[in-house]
Amino acid sequence: MIELTKGQELLLATDDGRPRTRLQLGLGWDKHYTAGAMGTGAPDIDLDATAVQFAGEQLFDLAFYNNLQTRDGSVVHLGDNLTGKGDGDDEVLTVDLGRVHGPVDTIVFLVSSYHGHSLEWIDRAYVRLLDEEQVEFARFRITAGVPETGLVMAKLVRDGEQWRLRAIGEGIAVTVPTESVDKLRPFL
Repeated sequence: MIELTKGQELLLATDDGRPRTRLQLGLGWDKHYTAGAMGTGAPDIDLDATAVQFAGEQLFDLAFYNNLQTRDGSVVHLGDNLTGKGDGDDEVLTVDLGRVHGPVDTIVFLVSSYHGHSLEWIDRAYVRLLDEEQVEFARFRITAGVPETGLVMAKLVRDGEQWRLRAIGEGIAVTVPTESVDKLRPFL
């Protein structure tokens, strides 16, 4: 497993050079102990994982809690976790790179706080990538508090017949994924 750092790139291929085509992106978090109804009285931390597909700079589609699958069927959101409670991944996106519509060249992964908490209110947050055998091969941790309500975690970029993952880790002001498109364009 590779612990990714901001700006790092990773070719999505197996050790023997075969392209990885089916991925699972898991988002996990715990709320900071002072957040939520038992702490400050604010709503629980509700983070949302989103995948936004672009063809050039043009939006193609997105998968998130209110649109669980892209129209090409390549990205599927497996359900919304409203609190981050429990062990393991709190929200999961599956990606089948072999099904991505031809003109789509970039898929951006976004984490946003539905209730508008800055990401300083979360603890032990991460995004991890697993292959089709459920083996984790990369992880990106949110280690420093992010003062914004959203975080552009990473992007997948088409590289010929293969794909590359680039860790981004930049905060943006967004709470609802559908409002993020213009704010994501600088990261393309």
